[in-house]
Amino acid sequence: MSESIALVLGGGGARAAYQIGVLKALVQFYPRNHHIPFAILSGSSAGAINATSLATHASCFHLGVKKLDWVWRHFETNKVYRSSFKGVLKHLAKMALKGLQNDKVNTEAGSLLDNQPLRKLLNQLIDFQRIERNIGSGALKAISLDASSYTDSHSYSFYQADHSVEDWQRARRQGNRATLTTDHLMATSAIPLVFPSVKLNQAYFGDGSVHQLSPLSSPIHLGASKIMVINLDSPHKLLHKDIDAHPKTATIAGHLLDTIFSDTLNSDLERLERINSTLDLIPEADAKMVNLKKIETLVIKPSEDLSLLAARYFKELPLAIRLLLKLVGVDSQSDSSIVSYLLFEKSYTGALIDLGYQDAMTQIDTIKKFFDIDSE
Repeated sequence: MSESIALVLGGGGARAAYQIGVLKALVQFYPRNHHIPFAILSGSSAGAINATSLATHASCFHLGVKKLDWVWRHFETNKVYRSSFKGVLKHLAKMALKGLQNDKVNTEAGSLLDNQPLRKLLNQLIDFQRIERNIGSGALKAISLDASSYTDSHSYSFYQADHSVEDWQRARRQGNRATLTTDHLMATSAIPLVFPSVKLNQAYFGDGSVHQLSPLSSPIHLGASKIMVINLDSPHKLLHKDIDAHPKTATIAGHLLDTIFSDTLNSDLERLERINSTLDLIPEADAKMVNLKKIETLVIKPSEDLSLLAARYFKELPLAIRLLLKLVGVDSQSDSSIVSYLLFEKSYTGALIDLGYQDAMTQIDTIKKFFDIDSE
């Protein structure tokens, strides 16, 4: 294992299945008993769940990817949030009652959907104790999960690492050592308004992408000199072009989700490229004086519009969720990316895995060079 390669997995709800396809393309070049080729794992939202699962199988890359592939290919929406008529109506009635009650009487977090099934799934699938064992054996150096604090509006990177890593603090973001648990995963994957916030250390947290000013900060602080990023930002094509009509609420909501999950990561990658270009122009000694170093990056992102891909499988969503979405103007013909984030059905997630594999294979020479695979 290279001591400096990091894997960054961005957020995006159901879109995160795409990341597994990319990893499937990479894992085929390693022996069956090989550890993961990443010293550092970093993720937010659904990407954090994938990263944590990999961390528990850091000693065997093939097993880690195989397990994730099986889970995503057998996904059902009801494993992430309650999607039956009874479950949806019960939760909405509960939220309506909460709105009428004093906050001191009802302290539960408000949300559109009830994601308690996800907590149950994570408890069944992830053995968090294996993370510390893998760090102790040297199979992994560090893992960090980003979460956004609704209490102080800061971005927190909760990390588990060897003792060479120290906490860090920058403007509106910081890294805190922690023993990772299901609560951390529930917090980082709590899409605003859709899923409820989670209480950690006397503060309330939501999706890691919300206040994430610098998604690449965590792996760099943890010691990365090379970073592979599996970005879930996809090209977007309008389904309808009507310049005389105002965008619908669903379309605007989709744009907000795209912004939360993709814009800061894309901006951070651009910033990193500018820093690398600047460092090429100044002497190495001067670069060390300002505490900067070049970071090599490899970015893989979808070649197809994931919103259009999700639209093909819209009818796979449970009927109760389809009707709920229809209330805000979302159907199979909508120009909104909301469905691509909430469609946790195996037909769609399987298609995402296949697309991720295909996209990675088109860049396989670049990937092999990045990991120096030919020389191994």
